[in-house]
Amino acid sequence: MTQNDNVKIICKNRKAHFNFEIGDTFEAGIALLGSEVKSLRSGKANLSDAFGKFRRGELFLVGSHISSYEQSNRENHDPLRERKLLLHRKEIKKLLGKVTERGFSLVPLKLYFRDGKVKVELALAKGKKSFDKREAIKKKDQRRELERMAKYRRRPL
Repeated sequence: MTQNDNVKIICKNRKAHFNFEIGDTFEAGIALLGSEVKSLRSGKANLSDAFGKFRRGELFLVGSHISSYEQSNRENHDPLRERKLLLHRKEIKKLLGKVTERGFSLVPLKLYFRDGKVKVELALAKGKKSFDKREAIKKKDQRRELERMAKYRRRPL
């Protein structure tokens, strides 16, 4: 994404960087219903348990939660339905090859509006082992401690 794009982030998958080693990223469109778009405009979405899944040569976003729209009628959408992701055929074939042969997963990183259209940033990711997660926590704690000490030293007596 460049600086001059008209981008409004709806939600981010904060646990993705902790649970996965992130590789290549892709931008995909997403097929939505009208009530889903209106709900997204009010920021009611969650990507924490979502992943990409291939079915009959198409890519779907599974496990994402888009809350139902309050002002909608009784024909509201299912919050947990699978949503089709829109990519070029070449990109789908490339992703399918990497996911099947190398053990990568497709993880959504963020959901956002770009020029009025809803987009999903997908990443090819490998799951981290528990010792990798412990190492990340340790580094984060050390960085916080150093920042705390630096802040204490700058304080006048």
